[in-house]
Amino acid sequence: MFGKDVRMTPCFPVSSRAMRLKTSSRTKMPVISFANAKGGAGKTTAALLLATELAHQGYRVTVIDADPQRWISQWFETTGNVRNIEVVSEVTVASLQCHLREMGSRTDYFIVDLAGARDALVTTAIGLSDHVMIPVQGSAMDAKGAAQILDLLAFLKEKAGLTIAHSVVLTRVTSMVTTKALLTIKGLLAARGVHVLDTPIGERIAFKELFEIGGTLHTLDPQKVSNVDKAKENARSFAEEVMRMMPMKVIRSGAPRFFNFTRNAA
Repeated sequence: MFGKDVRMTPCFPVSSRAMRLKTSSRTKMPVISFANAKGGAGKTTAALLLATELAHQGYRVTVIDADPQRWISQWFETTGNVRNIEVVSEVTVASLQCHLREMGSRTDYFIVDLAGARDALVTTAIGLSDHVMIPVQGSAMDAKGAAQILDLLAFLKEKAGLTIAHSVVLTRVTSMVTTKALLTIKGLLAARGVHVLDTPIGERIAFKELFEIGGTLHTLDPQKVSNVDKAKENARSFAEEVMRMMPMKVIRSGAPRFFNFTRNAA
């Protein structure tokens, strides 16, 4: 079990019809899911960067940690109190919509980190999302994992009438990857009608350090971690681009939130 402060919040199953009514029935706050059927695509890093940058800008963020690896839950336990961030762990198909509904009044953005798989929980979360981010490193395996998510989005549109906005975000981009190479990748995806974010997420030591020592990019010591300023700029550009794509404008809430780790019962 993660954390010392455990608060049990019962969540009960809802009817399957509720997914069709997602906009009106659960919350008006944006739900952004990160999904790739292959693990190791940089999905959790991208989710954490977005969550911490939004929180730094004053938005209240709830992270739904639906990845069995629980990397964000472990990060939160290592970090301790984090301004404007709450993390929900142990999520099930039955409890997911309850968490979104019950926490909507104290959340500006929901960030959902999903398993590197294509299962019932991934399908449910995607069906409840306002936008699905699909991290891709550029490898063949990542591309196959992304294709499975794209196929799932197409299936939900055809069978359930759900048209869900989605984008690919290129991750772990190194200095060896040229602008021409990035444009080629974007062009190939665009040819399939897939939107690709203009801001790739770089391969940076600072991003790895968050999972090693906890904290955020704004609490890392530049004397001990290299290129923190560049990492912060990368995260800020990524978050700003994501916010511009949201279907509604989110107004920053008043007082910041400080939470000990929360583990909600499934």
